[in-house]
Amino acid sequence: MPDLVASGKVRELYALDEERLLLVASDRVSTFDVVLPTEVPDKGRVLTGLSAFWFARTAHICPNHLLALRPDGRTTECRRLEMLPLECVVRGYLAGSGWKDYLADGAVCGHSLPPGLQESDRLPQPIFTPATKAVEGHDENIDAERAIELVGEERFRELEHLSIELYRFASDHAAERGIILADTKLELGLDGDAGIVLADEAFTPDSSRFWPADDYAPGGPQPSFDKQFVRDYCESLGWEKSPPGPELPDDVVAGTRARYIEAFERLTGIHFEDYVADPEVVLR
Repeated sequence: MPDLVASGKVRELYALDEERLLLVASDRVSTFDVVLPTEVPDKGRVLTGLSAFWFARTAHICPNHLLALRPDGRTTECRRLEMLPLECVVRGYLAGSGWKDYLADGAVCGHSLPPGLQESDRLPQPIFTPATKAVEGHDENIDAERAIELVGEERFRELEHLSIELYRFASDHAAERGIILADTKLELGLDGDAGIVLADEAFTPDSSRFWPADDYAPGGPQPSFDKQFVRDYCESLGWEKSPPGPELPDDVVAGTRARYIEAFERLTGIHFEDYVADPEVVLR
């Protein structure tokens, strides 16, 4: 087995050689930055398959780290990169921490927004709202000035442009399939020539808010295809959101798995069983 380089909440990263890494997506689920003791079957395959699907279709906008998909459907070979110290977040709708920031001061990461917006309202245009990468705890939303201090102004503008272009492409694709891409988090790095490369995962239920368009109704939280189902269950327990996390009952596990697979199938147009049988189907 290759040497373990890093282990995250969901993924393990192994060194293949000086230029390649092996990225393995587990079935672990984390909520409120705590990995729960119960896994969600096939979650890692959904994340890997969806990411590969998007990587194959967005390479004309931004190159990506994907080199190959392994037959298990949860492991990818990828390029080594110098990862940038920003979470590249794009928001098309007012939700999550963006909604909380708007309630506080009418702005999100330095973007002043019109007064009177409701939770889950569509924004006049997508906005780039970077965040710092927290080693522990939550990422912190920052404005352009602080982001420029981290990466420089020219690089910041490149990241902003590419992130919004990627979001627009994925949002348009999702809309054609009856899904709203409310917001997303992207990880970008630099290759050996200092070119920007899309890495980690892309437009998955872990990194994005996907809402069914048929049920969209601004004015509150929306039903979603992400792990909000798990968050809601954990919230109902009165859990203090610190380790150890609670076990998940079978119905919550089954419901979460169903939501992830529905997102995969609606976005890709591919039956999940077909992906499991031949992962490379998402690249065609």
